[in-house]
Amino acid sequence: MAAANLIPFANEAPLNGADPDVRRRFAEALSRAEARFPEALPLVVAGERVTTAHSGRSLNPCAPEQVVATFAQAGEAEVQRALAAADAAFAAWRWVSWKERAAVLLRAAEILRRRRLEIDALLCLEAGKTFAEAEAEFAEAVDFCEFYAREALRWGGPQPLTPLRGEYNELHYLPLGPGVVIPPWNFPLAILGGMTVAAVVCGNSVVLKPSSDTVRIGWAFFEALEEAGVPPGVVNFVPGPGAVAGEAAARHAATRFVSFTGSKAVGLRLVEVAAQTVPGQRAIKRVVAEMGGKDFIVVDDSADLEAASAAIVASAFGYQGQKCSACSRAIVHARVYDEVVERVAAGARALKVGPARDSDTAVAAVINEGAMRSILGYVEVGRGEGRVVAGGKRAAGAGPGYFVEPTVVADLAPRARLACEEVFGPVLAMLKADSFERAVELANDTEYGLTGSFFARDRAHIARAKRLLHCGNLYVNRKCTGALVGVHPFGGFDMSGTDSKAGGRDYLGLFTQAKLVSEKLG
Repeated sequence: MAAANLIPFANEAPLNGADPDVRRRFAEALSRAEARFPEALPLVVAGERVTTAHSGRSLNPCAPEQVVATFAQAGEAEVQRALAAADAAFAAWRWVSWKERAAVLLRAAEILRRRRLEIDALLCLEAGKTFAEAEAEFAEAVDFCEFYAREALRWGGPQPLTPLRGEYNELHYLPLGPGVVIPPWNFPLAILGGMTVAAVVCGNSVVLKPSSDTVRIGWAFFEALEEAGVPPGVVNFVPGPGAVAGEAAARHAATRFVSFTGSKAVGLRLVEVAAQTVPGQRAIKRVVAEMGGKDFIVVDDSADLEAASAAIVASAFGYQGQKCSACSRAIVHARVYDEVVERVAAGARALKVGPARDSDTAVAAVINEGAMRSILGYVEVGRGEGRVVAGGKRAAGAGPGYFVEPTVVADLAPRARLACEEVFGPVLAMLKADSFERAVELANDTEYGLTGSFFARDRAHIARAKRLLHCGNLYVNRKCTGALVGVHPFGGFDMSGTDSKAGGRDYLGLFTQAKLVSEKLG
């Protein structure tokens, strides 16, 4: 396989959920998945299925009485074993050609496509994703495989150097070694998959610790990698408590990198752990972290208010606001503030709350009971800080799951907790700005810097907003969620992480080190 033999990368198109045949096949996939519940999942270390004395379980957040999977949990001993297996596998995998490693990713993409509706069903039942959200995530997972396979051929090919007479010079990108991948529960296929295959295609080996809330989905991706030809030990599947398994892997002497997506608190803890040199360690550990945000949509007084309001609703409440890119703050010019608040509140109230499997559901359950309690706690904080204009309570009528009404809290002060802290749920803070300059100031007044949007017709304001708004992904006159692989490289500034730009041309460099070889001629 050479670069010339591959068609140019194009984003995978999601299936049309309005197609009756697609809906029928999805319903059948849901039934087949449920017939297997609860599934018992082992650890996998060096290709060997391993059970442990401790186990966990994942639930359907829309129907918590339904156990999706039980799974073996890794402790420090299992993590030690997995790192040893990864270290041993790396000795051979590092020398496999970039071309062959890229071919594994392309095969994995095809395996995923064959299991598409089966995986969509798992995303619905274990992660609480509607069909549209599940399909968007599935397409992103395939995109990561396809995009990074092509990128591997570029990184592994001849690199441009300035010629020097009398010398032959080469630059090669080498893998780092064994690493730990700790993905989040909110994109348990796409982010888990993208983080894993980026490391693997560069020649690294991985200890993969999926989220305990979505282990079955992580297992589906792991199975695809096995079938695609990833050798035993190159990817080791080790679910377990983050404070035990994740920290043990980050601390291990053999670990060369930690790739993490999740909360700021956990990310900073992993940075701290990885920075501590331990006996036997031979290299500085590299940390790649994406840690969330307090994302904004700014609405200028020149904006199309209908479009801006619709984008706020979609960005704030898509997948229950459980996206690190979700709109958490709407900052609106005073001249149009009241109208936008009214439009957004009406849009929030119109969203159907219910089980993710129902075709008319717009907002399903949040991931678990702890998340629901935290979100409702923030709603009460907001009730004391501002004015609740939509939602504001548990959506008990939707069923026994962890349902929270899409909630809009208006008239918040800039330093109110709800305006500053990441809620990670369907709660939107609305703030008033008396000028363009003040709106920019409020948008930037956060420790985070992940995504944001600016809505305006005024071209001078758009030009200034592009320069002044400080975030890793800034969108103009569109929503702040829905980054596409290859189109919108994704990652943020400040406490949002290391601006890793997943799905971009720079990303594989985070998992490589460059070696220059210079030979004198004659």
